[in-house]
Amino acid sequence: MTWDDLLNQELKKPYFQDLVAFLKKEDKEKTIYPPKEKRLSCFKLTPYDEVKVVIIGQDPYHNVGQAHGLSFSVEQGDYPPSLKNIFKELVDDLDISYPNTGNLTPWAKQGVLLLNTVLTVEAHQPMSHQQKGWETFTLEVVKELAKKEHIVFILWGNHAKQFKTYLNPNRHFILLAPHPSPLSSHRGFFGSKPFSKANDYLNSHGQKPIDWKLI
Repeated sequence: MTWDDLLNQELKKPYFQDLVAFLKKEDKEKTIYPPKEKRLSCFKLTPYDEVKVVIIGQDPYHNVGQAHGLSFSVEQGDYPPSLKNIFKELVDDLDISYPNTGNLTPWAKQGVLLLNTVLTVEAHQPMSHQQKGWETFTLEVVKELAKKEHIVFILWGNHAKQFKTYLNPNRHFILLAPHPSPLSSHRGFFGSKPFSKANDYLNSHGQKPIDWKLI
């Protein structure tokens, strides 16, 4: 199984053909993030057989130069509020230096699938590509990953927690916490220690832990 296998399978389905047609039209008429060549970056950087951890986001950042196909990651510029809170928890959890980049590509290259539920967005219009087909596709991604064993699923907020239904706690390590957004982070995101817990689980199953430092 590879991500290309899954993509080719989904491409044949009517919902995905509708999604492709929608995106072609949007790309002609509007500014869409991330750019075409980066929309599937999470799959290119984290092959199916290398996935150790899955962090599920909602939809891409919608401002210039931010979204590049990895959930919560920014290619350049200021850190969005949720990412700042993720980094605060990272520093507190692992007692490491505060990251000097918001680009999470080093995590992706180590087996952290940074998956957004919706993979595109119109510039400055959050959630504008909801219910266009991406949700069906990303659910298929999660279902395929659920066939594997010993993956850590980090589900932050109610949106991500909906995927718990498709996971098996006997085969996967499921970490649930409030979303890192400033609106909810104080309700239990801080202090949840997802990074050390993920590494403890990977270690206990003979897998190399993630080096979460970003320097």
